[in-house]
Order: sequence, then structure tokens, then C-alpha cells
Amino acid sequence: MALSQNKSVDIGQRPKTRIVILGDGFGGVTTARHLERLCKHRQDIEIVLVSRDNFVLLTPLLFEVCSGALDARHCSIPIRAFLRTTRFIEARVMDVDVERRVVHLSDEGEPVELPYDQLVLALGGITNQKMIPGSEHAFTFKALADAFILRNHIIERFERADAEMDPARKRRQLSFVIIGGGLVGVELFGELTAFADSIAPLYKRVNRDEVQFTLLEWGDHIMPEIDPKLAAYGVGVLRKRRGARLRTGAKVQSIEPGKVQLPEETIEAQTIILAAGIIPNPVVAALPVEKDRRGRIVVDGTMSSTSHTRVWALGDCAAVPAPDGKPYPSLAQHALREAKVLASNIHRALDGRPPKPFVYSTLGMMGSLGHNKGFGQLIKIRVRGAVAWLVRRSYYLMQMPGWSRRFRIMIDWTFALLFRPDIVKFSLDRDEIERRDNTLLTDPSDQGKARNAASASGGQLTAATPT
Repeated sequence: MALSQNKSVDIGQRPKTRIVILGDGFGGVTTARHLERLCKHRQDIEIVLVSRDNFVLLTPLLFEVCSGALDARHCSIPIRAFLRTTRFIEARVMDVDVERRVVHLSDEGEPVELPYDQLVLALGGITNQKMIPGSEHAFTFKALADAFILRNHIIERFERADAEMDPARKRRQLSFVIIGGGLVGVELFGELTAFADSIAPLYKRVNRDEVQFTLLEWGDHIMPEIDPKLAAYGVGVLRKRRGARLRTGAKVQSIEPGKVQLPEETIEAQTIILAAGIIPNPVVAALPVEKDRRGRIVVDGTMSSTSHTRVWALGDCAAVPAPDGKPYPSLAQHALREAKVLASNIHRALDGRPPKPFVYSTLGMMGSLGHNKGFGQLIKIRVRGAVAWLVRRSYYLMQMPGWSRRFRIMIDWTFALLFRPDIVKFSLDRDEIERRDNTLLTDPSDQGKARNAASASGGQLTAATPT
């Protein structure tokens, strides 16, 4: 629903206390949901949620969208169906004037001002493309469009390799590099190797042993954020995959079109994926509030900004301190529970009561390795293999609201177990894909240009059968 073209948004006739939430992740939407329940008898309070997208994405399931094991609609939830009384505005957040307490939005190019009394920042983060020169030449894996673009590209590489006669060019087509050996990089690595195993038999001129996957981690350990024994298990499973190489101490100096530069080596690959951490949203980066060295908003234990009252923050864009003073990790389980406490604290502040600090002990961490294998730590219990994979799926399944959506997800998963994934490409820009098909083999740099154009197009998804 488009905004009014007036310079400010005015909702309702009587002056009300307006709580504005910025962000479409589970942190922001869950905050709105809890505020609805706390304020359901308060006619003097209105809740407004602003997001660029009209859906919530369950990012841990994004890997399976890329491999085709899950329909994209089934890992996303319409925001309007998730909320009851909250006013939802689909618009792009441009900046926030914390002195005037106004959010500047862009609605189809029209500037709009949205005043607030209480502001919640749940804008999340973006892939860190500032750390490695040339990162714009790599794929990212953070949004739903990223999964489609990467899936299209991988299928296209197999199509090109199947028709390629030159061995060197074919080797580059079938080389895949993932930069970043954290949990996201490892899960993506595992899902893509399993995807390659599934679709390779469909290409008669592609030998699965020709397909090479390389994981590059700057540090000394793969998945340093999880239990060392579980990390060792995950590494052991992935090292046994065909064409898989996992390297530590691999400092990437720069990325070029089709190349990854290491100190003493150049890796040629037509698919380079950057999964080397995140940084706060650019809107957060531009805010004149106190931040830590990683650019996250400094908040106290109640998640209130230490430099500006009436500004609250949670999730990836906030450094929420634990009782020992160290920030909590940026995990979905923390954001969900932070949202509940933050909503309660805003309600308490409006009633003139003191807010309460957020205190939470991590339940554990889970990861998927593809091929029905996973790992996890639930409190102090380590689980591995098919059991961990099943526990992980069950946990995220129950995070989805409504049994109708859960049943659709279970159907998708059942079909993925029984049948080979299809190799249909979903084009974001059909004309651009056709132009790229005619030029990619003669100019490798077109890979990055075409990808950027497709990402920026924002067009409707259209099915394109591979050539």
C-alpha cells in the first residue's frame, strides 16, 4: 500500500504515542507482535512497522531455497498476516533525524516524513564488502534474491560446462569458491556440494569429479564460533565430499572478476561467494548515536541507546550487553527473545515504570551440512549426523506460524528427499539473462555486470528453462 504523497504521515485523528519499528526481520516483527498484546487495551498508542519488503524471511532456510529443497514462499511470511493491529508501511528507510524524532522514508521516489515518540531499530546487517578489495565482484548470500541469483548462476555454469570444449575454460566454469569459514559459509558450502551431487548426473559431459569447491577461512579454525568438537565433525564430513577443499590461514587479498588473489596464489573460478561476516545496515551506520568499533549501536542492558533516549535497538545492529559486559552473539534465537523484552520495556517506559535488563543463556547452535547431515549443541548435549539434521529442521519448522505453512514445508522436504531437484532457472531480468548468455563466454567480467543488473532490477520472477 503506497503512502500518501504528503510530506508527513499522519495516522488517526487524535494525538497518540507512536511507536515506530524499522526492520522486517524476526526481531522487528516479533517486537511489534508483543507490543500488540501488551497495548491491546490502550487506545492512546499506535504501532507502526516500516519495511522495504512485505515479508519476513527465515534466513536459516535460505540455503535450501538455493538448492531447490524448499519453495521460496515457504521460508517467508507475509508481514500483514503475522500482525493484527500494527500499521504496516512498505517503504525504504533513508535516514533518521533523532533530534527531531522523524524517520525519512522513500515511497516510490516520494520523500515522506514519519514522526515517532519511541523508535525501535531492527534493521539487521548487510554482508561486509569493505574488508576485501573487489568484493563487489562476489556473490552475497543474505536476501531472498541472493538465493535465486546464485541458484541461476550455478545452473548456468553447469549448462556452459556441458557445452564447453576447452578444458581450461571448463575448469573455471566448474570451480566454486566460498570466502568465509564461519557457520554461514560452512552451511552454504555443504548445501552447494550436495546440490552439485544431485544435478551433475543430468549433464552428460560433466564429470562430478571436475566440479571443485573451495572454502577459504582467514583464521586458524573453521567455524570458530561453535564447539570445537562439533566444528571438527563438520570439517571431517565436508572434506570427504567430492572435489571439496577447506583451507585455513587463507588470507584473501583481493577479488577480481573470475579470480581470488591470495598472497602466493591465484584461484580462478567463475563463482565466488562472500560469506565473511556482516556489518550494520547503512541507515544505522549514518545515525549520530553512540556505536562500538564494529558500528553497532551501543545500548544498555534494557536495549535503550546510551546516547539518545527513546531510541531502542536489537539484533545485528545493536551491541546488547550480557551481565558480564560482553555483547550477546547476533543469532536469531537472541533476537527473538530480545524482542519480547524490548517490547515489555517500551510498555513499562510508557507507564512510567523502570525497564528490565535482557538476560538470556544461549540454548545452543545448529548447522546443516547437506545430504541429511547436521550438527548442533542443545544446552550441553552435542548431536551429529541425521539426528542433528532432523532436530534443526523441526526447530525451524515450529518457528513458522500456522500449520498450513508447516504442512507445505514438510511436503517440500519430503519431495526433496524422494526426487532429484529440478534445474529450472528463475530469471529476475529475462532480457538481461539473454544478453548475458551471448556475451559471458567471451568476456568473464560480464558475470559481475549481469549479476548486478539482475539484482538491481527488482523485476518479477519468470521461469526460464535452461538451454
